[in-house]
Amino acid sequence: MQILQSKGGVKGQRIKRILEMADSYSDIDLRRECVLRSLVVYLNEDPDAFFKEYESTEEAEGDITATVMGILQHQEQGHQEPDDVGVVIEGVKVVHNISTVINAFIVLFGLIYALDLAYPDSMKYTFEFVQKILMNLDGHKLNVKIQQLKIKLFV
Repeated sequence: MQILQSKGGVKGQRIKRILEMADSYSDIDLRRECVLRSLVVYLNEDPDAFFKEYESTEEAEGDITATVMGILQHQEQGHQEPDDVGVVIEGVKVVHNISTVINAFIVLFGLIYALDLAYPDSMKYTFEFVQKILMNLDGHKLNVKIQQLKIKLFV
């Protein structure tokens, strides 16, 4: 959290706004989602291109076909908890009725491995971080961004 909060500039301001939302939530899954979104911003990726939030089903249906890979969240206005969270791969909602965005991220990570898919370009550094740092799978070949974050984490 300290590494994420130490980021400066426009990205740092965006991370601070996301982490302030995390402080207002008592639910651990919502706090984890905020940390994941902050990590995405820290790694210079766009969380809005991957995590998509909709208030109506009709709005979501139109955007699903244009989505290569992502997590969709249907949430009624004014509610803190989502009504439905799902995973989209190549324009098809492959899994839905997942309880949280974090669980959807885990399911998507498993589907990527099971189906031998490439990471989405919009989130390749985030998925590489999860794979190589958090899960310690094939951690010998690290991207420069991931290597710098690993050094900061383990100092």
